[in-house]
Amino acid sequence: MSRLRVAIVGGGTEGYSVYRNLRAMKEVALIGMADPDPSAQGLQAAKKDGIYTTTNYKELAKKQDIDVIIDASGSADIQLELNRIKNPKTAVVEARVAGLLNTILREKEELLEFKKIQGELSAVLNSVQEAIEVADNQGIIKYVNPGFTRITGISEQERIGQNIYEASPDGALATVLKTGKNVFGYRTMVGGSNAEVVSNAAPIMVDGRMEGAVVVFQHFTDVMKLMDELRRSTSLIENLSDKFGQVTTSKYSFEDILGNSQDLRKCNQLAERAARSNSTVLLLGESGTGKELFAHAIHNSSPRREKPFIKVNCAAIPETLLESEFFGYAKGAFTGAIKSKIGKFELAHGGTIFLDEIGDMNLNLQGKLLRVLQEMEFERVGGNQTIKVDVRVVAATNRNLRDHIRQGNFREDLYYRLNVVEITIPPLRVRKEDLPLLVNNLIINLNRKLGKKVKGLSKDAEEVLYSYDWPGNVRELENVIERVMVTVDDEILTKKNMVQHVSQFKNTPERDVDLIPIDQMEQILIKKAMAKYGSSVEGKRRAAQALNISLATLYNKLKKSRSEYFSN
Repeated sequence: MSRLRVAIVGGGTEGYSVYRNLRAMKEVALIGMADPDPSAQGLQAAKKDGIYTTTNYKELAKKQDIDVIIDASGSADIQLELNRIKNPKTAVVEARVAGLLNTILREKEELLEFKKIQGELSAVLNSVQEAIEVADNQGIIKYVNPGFTRITGISEQERIGQNIYEASPDGALATVLKTGKNVFGYRTMVGGSNAEVVSNAAPIMVDGRMEGAVVVFQHFTDVMKLMDELRRSTSLIENLSDKFGQVTTSKYSFEDILGNSQDLRKCNQLAERAARSNSTVLLLGESGTGKELFAHAIHNSSPRREKPFIKVNCAAIPETLLESEFFGYAKGAFTGAIKSKIGKFELAHGGTIFLDEIGDMNLNLQGKLLRVLQEMEFERVGGNQTIKVDVRVVAATNRNLRDHIRQGNFREDLYYRLNVVEITIPPLRVRKEDLPLLVNNLIINLNRKLGKKVKGLSKDAEEVLYSYDWPGNVRELENVIERVMVTVDDEILTKKNMVQHVSQFKNTPERDVDLIPIDQMEQILIKKAMAKYGSSVEGKRRAAQALNISLATLYNKLKKSRSEYFSN
């Protein structure tokens, strides 16, 4: 069968609609399109598709191979002219006929779209695991899905065409048809089967009239399984939410540990090597030396860096609660335990747990901790399920654990389990050469925090810092610098600023001393200066200034009596 050859005059909205519909029809061959406006939508579309286009409709109308010209111009004059100049064998379709064609084509498109939607809906209903049954307003069953047959054992052929009032008169579907109201959670037996189900049903309303009803139901045992699963999921979500709220990660790296003293560099090197392993690390040092900073850095440089970093301050938690904090507790373990709680070791699974102030832990819990370190397993308080974990332990204390062992306050076997890698962090008084770096970093951070513009310290203020032994170490230094910066607005901090915040800086009364030879007194003063300022080049320079001698003289005196001067 030959194709109908069609030309279109008018590339506006109506002409473009005609073109688009005809373009999709295999029975039509589009010969060309004309419109006086070269930017007309239809003309641009035809040109893009490789169809002949022109701004002169007369030129198009005179073509010999056109069966039909569709006039979508809307002009009566153009229509008369087309009839006058066209080929005698060519038919001219008026605009209203073209509109009718568009209407027919649109209805065809809508019908195709409706069939597409119907197919998609059928596919959805057939894939649903729940049973679906539909009846009209007379109760005649029109549709059941495969889920209906799976749950009830009744086939589609048996069910469709039956009346619901006879097949299942007490069911949810019949109830909705009788009352016109929704039904929820209706428990009943499906007529014609032994299936006990839980149903939800609703009327089908069209233009305000009830044209039928639909019911969706599940087997009662499936509902119970879902409820059990929901309870388990709820419990899991609660535990995960609890865990999410407690899990933290490390905040510091070795770059945050400031200082160039030899003792500190040795600690850093040992800690970096330890970080690459899974061995337990014991951090020793006075309060305020930065043990927690080292713990963070060790985790951050370890293969566990992407996993949790959990901190437990053993001294801050009451002894009665410490075990449940460590290992969690089971639901009902004690009054008020309305749900299970995840402990710190479980939270740290895969990562690192930092046990700060480990020397303050009671002996009973020390034994349980030893078992975790040896077996990597434990039970929650009040529970009987063994929980296995993979945790790297970093412990810290400012106490002398060997003295604690001799006094019976710390288990020796736990000490050796913790003390695989021991790192003793030096106090600030033996690394005073790090003071300028520490103070400068504090000033920069506190300027940002307090909105200040402090540039540094005066020479006499620096001497004050070097003259103090800092029993509170870096933590005390941070406290002093912040207190000073809060109370003054000067750009340079002076000795006066420092002295009024640290009472130990004030002058103390002179004491009588026994007379001794000058050379011995010289040795004592040099030893004292070296102890205060350290053995670095900067420390020796400051010691020489304090003794009012040249740096070369100091070096000569140190060389002369080195063994005696460094006996401490």
